[in-house]
Amino acid sequence: MANELMDRRQDWLDSLVGDDFFKNFGKQFFAMSPETDNLLKTDVKETDKDYQLTVDLPGLNKQDIHVDYQNNTLKISAKRDSFNDHSDSEGNLIQSERHYGRFSRQYYLPEVDRQGISAKYEDGVLQLVLPKMAEDTQSTSQIEIQ
Repeated sequence: MANELMDRRQDWLDSLVGDDFFKNFGKQFFAMSPETDNLLKTDVKETDKDYQLTVDLPGLNKQDIHVDYQNNTLKISAKRDSFNDHSDSEGNLIQSERHYGRFSRQYYLPEVDRQGISAKYEDGVLQLVLPKMAEDTQSTSQIEIQ
């Protein structure tokens, strides 16, 4: 009888937390939170001559995207004022994952030639090229002592 009670208790516990509760325990701790999930997904490539960024910005108008470079920091900001509601005639929306509002992200990219920065937005993807400043060929100078 004691074994029966233990089996029932285990079945009851499994029904509450599921069989995989302890196997997957803690994995969600490192998952992206809703606050970080909407960050601009970016690929950054560095070459000897420039930085190249590819940023996913689906569903935005070019006018709603702003790019600034100041103090060795590139800032990309955007806003989405609203989105079309795909509810049925009774207003039932099963799930909504699209973000709206303002969001931005910053990237530390030093020694950029500001005049040469180029940006192109097409098909929901922003591509930026930030050329690096030409290196000073005379990095050291001999100073004569008088």
